Amino acid sequence: MKTVSAPATAALTATLGVAAACWVISAWLMTGMDMGVATQLGSSGFFIAVWVAMMAAMMLPGAAPAVARATQAGGVRAVPLFAVSYLAVWALAGAVVLATYRPHGTAVAGAVTIAAGAYEFTPLKRYFRRRCHDGAGSGFGFGLWCTGSSAGLMAMLVVLGVMSVGWMAVIAVVVTAQKLLPARAALDVPVALAVVAFGILIVVHPSVVPGLKPPM
Repeated sequence: MKTVSAPATAALTATLGVAAACWVISAWLMTGMDMGVATQLGSSGFFIAVWVAMMAAMMLPGAAPAVARATQAGGVRAVPLFAVSYLAVWALAGAVVLATYRPHGTAVAGAVTIAAGAYEFTPLKRYFRRRCHDGAGSGFGFGLWCTGSSAGLMAMLVVLGVMSVGWMAVIAVVVTAQKLLPARAALDVPVALAVVAFGILIVVHPSVVPGLKPPM
């Protein structure tokens, strides 16, 4: 078993600590903001602040192995640059959300959710996930692979409740698992099928999911 160095352990601890703090910050900033498909983003500055906190909370735990590799390669000093450049990619994704997002109806939420589930079956998804799982030399490169891998799931988060801590937690669990675990059809196919089925349910019978919020 490969031993993790003390600097890598310290970097991992700090990374997870930042992620935990960002969960608290995200929940505080999003208080009262969740209105399901009718959610408003607020001002540009406010949304970007919320989005960056959300991405740090959701994405840093799954980046733990990559952080350890960055520490082993460049020492503790390499970790801040790796983490910042990794989150910069997600910040750019947030800018896209800010530019394109509008409050919408359940039909849009359902259609995007179905598309998110279908994306899980594509070769492109498998390619991005494999690259994300293997890691990259820079935080920016790692961010690009992982953004591509999680694009469908993140689009699902945006349309179901971009300011929902509940949906944020659900998507974070799936995204983190996909970063840390190798692809396995026995696990991945049921998850993808469940996402597609949920999207169909939203389109056909949206009242089954009041406010499009999961149980809290």
